[in-house]
Amino acid sequence: MTNETPTAALSDLGVSIWLDDLSRERINSGGLQELMASRNVVGVTTNPTIFATALAKGEAYDEQVAALAAKGTSVTDAVFEITTDDVAAASDIFRPVYDATAGRDGRVSIEVEPGLAHDAAGTIAQAQQLWAKVARENAMIKIPATVEGLEAITETIAAGISVNVTLIFSLARHRDVIEAYLTGLEKAQAAGHDLSKIHSVASFFVSRVDTEIDKRLDALGTDEAKALKSKAGVANARLAYEVFENAFATDRAQALIAAGANKQRPLWASTGVKDPSLPDTLYVTELAVGETVNTMPEKTLEATFDHGVIEGEQVTASYDAANITLDALSTLGISYDEVTALLEKEGVEKFIVSWNELLDTVSAALEAAK
Repeated sequence: MTNETPTAALSDLGVSIWLDDLSRERINSGGLQELMASRNVVGVTTNPTIFATALAKGEAYDEQVAALAAKGTSVTDAVFEITTDDVAAASDIFRPVYDATAGRDGRVSIEVEPGLAHDAAGTIAQAQQLWAKVARENAMIKIPATVEGLEAITETIAAGISVNVTLIFSLARHRDVIEAYLTGLEKAQAAGHDLSKIHSVASFFVSRVDTEIDKRLDALGTDEAKALKSKAGVANARLAYEVFENAFATDRAQALIAAGANKQRPLWASTGVKDPSLPDTLYVTELAVGETVNTMPEKTLEATFDHGVIEGEQVTASYDAANITLDALSTLGISYDEVTALLEKEGVEKFIVSWNELLDTVSAALEAAK
């Protein structure tokens, strides 16, 4: 028997644990360092929802808000200053991890404004602006995997900027994202960039797929439908790993890797379990496989640390079963393409709502500080 913790076992398997949360309170209190030391956390992801929540509670931002208010800073500029300061501070905390892993981990992600999701030029410009402002080479710029986002991914990678591609729901879009990354690397190579410094992850969303498909299975109500409940998310993600394996085994990808490039690792996102009848570590234990990142909300991280059962690699022997699951859903009349398109649309909309909440919170704070 080993005394190894479940999070250490995941790390040994080649899973990088990133925390899906950030706040100034967490930075200032030493909470981040504590999770690094005790929970094997080697990176952080943020999104507009996380920042809206962080700013809505606690006094950690009061001093900066007062200073920004005194200067007459606009709300949008204030949000930019506050969020990039948090990401820069977290990047400094994770810098030793970044150095020790040759840039694989120690990453802190910050997202472009969600209202730019369908604006390639706007996304490219803001990605460069965020990268310059954070000014830490272990930062990552998050760009959504919309059709317009694909062009922005290519051009941002081409500029030598590391990218976390977010809101991927379908296998077809995952292939498009890898294509955008490889094209960006080829352009970066032609421009003389050091390919070894450019990293990317492809954030493939898991629990939201189950939430939407389970709703449709419940509406059908048949025994066949009930038997498929809560199976789609894991099946879809496992097949995304197969897409990753195949794409980076091609001559094209291998030539870039030989020139120093890095694979674009799959990152399992939306790994908090929404259905209370399911094991709360489902999207961690069932997707345990090397060369991946699992970004976890703290609740999922703590559940994994406390009682996660890591029984080795769970993905590469499951491709046939995963295809059978998706085929069975199709047989029941559930359209995979319709579900994944809807989830992308809703994903962008949810982040826009959070972005507006963030603007409102900062606006009220600026007013109060005056």
